[in-house]
Amino acid sequence: MAAQDLAGRRALVTGGASGIGRAVAARLAEAGAAVVVADRDAAAAGRVAAEVGGTAVAVDLTDLAAVDALDLDVDVLVNNAGFQHVAPLHEFPPDVFAAILRLMVETPFRLVRGALPHMYARGWGRVVNVSSVHGHRASPYKSAYVTAKHALEGLSKVVALEGAAHGVTSNCVAPAYVRTPLVEGQIADQARSHGISEDEVVEQVMLAPAALKRLIEPAEVADAVAWLCSPAAASVTGTSLRMDGGWTAH
Repeated sequence: MAAQDLAGRRALVTGGASGIGRAVAARLAEAGAAVVVADRDAAAAGRVAAEVGGTAVAVDLTDLAAVDALDLDVDVLVNNAGFQHVAPLHEFPPDVFAAILRLMVETPFRLVRGALPHMYARGWGRVVNVSSVHGHRASPYKSAYVTAKHALEGLSKVVALEGAAHGVTSNCVAPAYVRTPLVEGQIADQARSHGISEDEVVEQVMLAPAALKRLIEPAEVADAVAWLCSPAAASVTGTSLRMDGGWTAH
């Protein structure tokens, strides 16, 4: 993406205060967008917004009334916010299951619903949903996350079909494990519980199904998001860009 491909465009990135969201905010700002960093961590969102020359919005995206109250006059919407909970299905807390689906399915629906009229009016828009390899493959003990990511993939396709006549594209980026603070904490926990090194956790546990035995860097995901917003991807819609190191090649 050229330096000013998104000049004059306004982009909203959810979960933009850290990890993938922070990298996406920086990359879209580099491309010229005015970036709105939405996150429940007000202080961290403010720091990222200051770094990228954007604005911060402190919001709990599981609060649907707060979601509906957001200013959604944007050209680019990146649905990135999410969280994970691991437990056997028969022990999975129903309230946690509901919260994950609210944040990772219903909130993106409401954000898209609010943003599309503005995109339609301008005849241009980009919706990018940060999905996961778990939007294409299942893993045990992750019932809510797998369900949510599969649903997000489906929602993204519907947006692509409805938005095409209005100049709006909608796509998913589906990475395997990304080097974020959350994942690094999981690696350390598993290394202690299994009595193996952190490198062995990555290679033998997390990335066992993948051909490439390394974590993905947030900047790689951000570059993929930026490409989907670029003129080069104008005909790409309704698809999912898998960044899974060969996981789904099996």
